[in-house]
Amino acid sequence: MTSGSSAQVGDVEFSDMDLHFGRFVSRLAACDRPELAAAAALASRATGNGEVCVQLSEFAQRPLPDLNVITPALDSWLGLLRECSAVGKPGDFRPLVLDEKGRLYLYRYWDYEQRLAEHLLARAVDVGGVDEDLLRDGLKRYFPNAADVEQKLAAAAAVLRRFCVISGGPGTGKTTTVVKILALLAEQARGGQLSIGLAAPTGKAAARVQDAMRAALARLDVDLFTSEAMPREARTVHRLLGARADSVYYRHDRDNPLPLDVLVVDEASMADLALAVKLLEALPGTARLILLGDKDQLASVEAGAVLGDVCRGAGFSRGFAQRLASIAGVPVSKIRKSGNEASPLSDSIALLSRSYRFGPTSGIGNLARLVNEGRGADALELVKSGTHADIAWRTIAPGDLQSRLAAVVAEKLRGYVEAARANEAPEKIFALFNEFRLLCAHRSGRFGVTALNRTIEEALEQQNLVTTRDAWYAGRPVMITRNDYNLRLFNGDVGITLEDRDGDGSLKVFFQTGGHGIRGLMPGRLPQHETVYAMTIHKAQGSEFGDVLLVLPNELSPIMSRELVYTGVTRAKNRVDVWGTEAVFCEAVERRLVRASALEERLWARVTAGA
Repeated sequence: MTSGSSAQVGDVEFSDMDLHFGRFVSRLAACDRPELAAAAALASRATGNGEVCVQLSEFAQRPLPDLNVITPALDSWLGLLRECSAVGKPGDFRPLVLDEKGRLYLYRYWDYEQRLAEHLLARAVDVGGVDEDLLRDGLKRYFPNAADVEQKLAAAAAVLRRFCVISGGPGTGKTTTVVKILALLAEQARGGQLSIGLAAPTGKAAARVQDAMRAALARLDVDLFTSEAMPREARTVHRLLGARADSVYYRHDRDNPLPLDVLVVDEASMADLALAVKLLEALPGTARLILLGDKDQLASVEAGAVLGDVCRGAGFSRGFAQRLASIAGVPVSKIRKSGNEASPLSDSIALLSRSYRFGPTSGIGNLARLVNEGRGADALELVKSGTHADIAWRTIAPGDLQSRLAAVVAEKLRGYVEAARANEAPEKIFALFNEFRLLCAHRSGRFGVTALNRTIEEALEQQNLVTTRDAWYAGRPVMITRNDYNLRLFNGDVGITLEDRDGDGSLKVFFQTGGHGIRGLMPGRLPQHETVYAMTIHKAQGSEFGDVLLVLPNELSPIMSRELVYTGVTRAKNRVDVWGTEAVFCEAVERRLVRASALEERLWARVTAGA
């Protein structure tokens, strides 16, 4: 939900499931009151929109045409709900849970939220038995440069704490830092066995962090034992936990914990509330957990904004800052400190702000900063100024989109398509494909993925680069949209259609498997999928592309926010072109994504109460 509430944008729309759930709760409670059905439907709708709960104050005294009801004043509504048998207080086992601040939950999500908060707070403690002299020596060796102070402090905190979050934007060195952390932990183990797991929420993100970890390790001078302790494979969180087909339960849980001493999870912003709970409960209480991610990116498509809520009160306590200063050899004045030290999470959050990829003169870096600060007019002025070669703006009217896009696509994708038609090595073709990507906000509509992919295919066909007479042709890129655990294909995995060079020349869809491995599958075996010359910004999380064309809609919608624009801009390594209208761009940048939940309050309540 964006600031101002997505509910305030147009009419409130319900799915059939939301409406059915509202009626079901009314029957269950034997309470034929439309106000109860409306509240239950809103709670169901909230989880479908990525919210953990619904803040009823935002919907009081509003018409809900789908339910043929106008909701009552808030106090009356809350009083009525508290009298219904289907609605309980926090801790009650009822279909709906209503807390003292007017937040209404489906019981499952209230339970997830309080369990996650309990697990995180319990894990946010110092680890006993750390050899601080050995740690001090390791920090000097692995972080010799004064410019790496943030990374050095993050590494020290991760070794000293059982739970640590390292948050930073693209190019801030998160992966390099975590490799050095694992080397420090291997040294602390003094030759003992150290079981380290590496995971990410999606297959695409797992393959990327696996390659990045291997590259970072190759640049690090470590002994054989330390090298052997490093994880060689990254897995999706679902695969790590042992997902069971057509089940919400996993093989690993609190009764069958993961056999790990350390777990690193990359792209943690993509982890939803339910997955985070199940991961925490499957991890032994003595194991370290290190989360990597960008707190300013879009949150998970599913319910919750876990990483953002966890990082909301970042800053070390004064006592811990002094300890870090002593161990890391950093002046305490250079260490970010918390405004209030009541929550144990204060010493478990490390922020990286210095970008090694985007320097102070980088257009992408400065645009991302202005977007992240919500400065819409300034961000627009910068991207339109023409003062940076790596950013550009183009105002696009709906009638101009297809013709302008056709010209750009023919130029940007020609090398990729020609290599695919020439049946060059799949590794080269994947590299060419990732040199450019079109990103957009929506799936449907004139500015959405479906329409833009169709436009791109038509443009390529007009240039005689592809023939879409058959559904499958050399060069067709596809994205998996439904997990298939038997085929080891997961939502978000991208494949490219090519002739099988080692077989009979038939078309297969090739996927990168991590570590630069490639495997091909017959198109008919693929699970649900779609063409992916263009993709949504949500689906682009965890990816990097050489150049990005960011196409924004010409009308504001509930999902348009600074997090969406920031995530889109920062997918580019070399250049980003933004197409849209000035008003929509500015309004989107000025709207912050806020998802209704009480997780931040549960984690930082003592902080806010004392502020």
